[in-house]
Amino acid sequence: MGFKCGIVGLPNVGKSTLFNALTETAAAQAANYPFCTIEPNVGEVAVPDPRLAVLAKLGKSAEIIPTRLTFVDIAGLVKGASKGEGLGNQFLGNIREVDAIAHVVRCFDDPDVTHVGSRIDPVADIETIETELMLADLESLEKRVDALEKRIRGQDKEAKETRDLVNRALALLRDGKPARLVERKGEEETLFHALGLLTSMPVLYVCNVDEAAAATGNDYSRAVETRAAEEGAASVVISAKIEAEIAVLPREEREHFLADIGLTEPGLDRLIRAGYGLLHLVTFFTVGPKETRAWTVTKGSRAPQAAGVIHTDFERGFIRAETIAYDDYVKGGGEAGARDIGKLRLEGKEYEVADGDVMHFRFAT
Repeated sequence: MGFKCGIVGLPNVGKSTLFNALTETAAAQAANYPFCTIEPNVGEVAVPDPRLAVLAKLGKSAEIIPTRLTFVDIAGLVKGASKGEGLGNQFLGNIREVDAIAHVVRCFDDPDVTHVGSRIDPVADIETIETELMLADLESLEKRVDALEKRIRGQDKEAKETRDLVNRALALLRDGKPARLVERKGEEETLFHALGLLTSMPVLYVCNVDEAAAATGNDYSRAVETRAAEEGAASVVISAKIEAEIAVLPREEREHFLADIGLTEPGLDRLIRAGYGLLHLVTFFTVGPKETRAWTVTKGSRAPQAAGVIHTDFERGFIRAETIAYDDYVKGGGEAGARDIGKLRLEGKEYEVADGDVMHFRFAT
């Protein structure tokens, strides 16, 4: 399943430095001037999960395969992007192709790194980006109203339902609020998602701080955390500069480096997990002598859907799923032990996959 998280922000906030560290490549050109990233760079990263090593040891697996997220580095937006300023139309189009937004915010002082607004004010930076996205959504929705009205006059039921959603979104946007706050019923979710609104996407604020604040944050990052809490968004404190240094170190040296600066894990691990949570994803596992593998499904997915992630034939011919909770698998010392203590369950088509489930699917060919 292709889950994409777009990295956005004003120019010179550390997006490309962060992306380089995330993918441990130099694919994105990091430089001290606006628009150094013209095309969106794409990188896949493994989602850190210590449960994989435990399961692999118990299952005597030859290989470990983690689940992955895709991050897209999208060039810096500027004020006026919704009207095409600073290559804005192209960048806004790139944002429409992702599932969630990681909004990098500058939370550090450095006279050697220019700021497009000539001042450090992360909350104002957030409002600049949010305003441009809301203006783009407003323009997009207003262009659709006439076509929807024509379809409604032709007794198109779906058009009427869509127009109701559009009107609710327009009311919020005109009031300076993002479309993700639209109140909607579960059955309206598919139609709402089809609107493709930029401000309907979940947002994670990434507070890029200097090295001294990497472990504790600073006044800038705390202001962002307050803003995130007010709108029900998530936030992570990270030093892109430190992460870039860690990314080029041999893995055996990273732990010592982190300990020296007061960190217990790379900030990127927290960022990746936060992005995973932002998309409401859960992990299930398959364990065998060949490999222990993590798989990703959306929270609330049922067993046949999970089977389909592995292979479409598994979903079509689904019979049942042999399921063991992670803690029970560990407690039993593996599948056989978990079965012996009565912790292996046979789940049917209506079972909702829980995070950490170890599963084996039975299916008809």
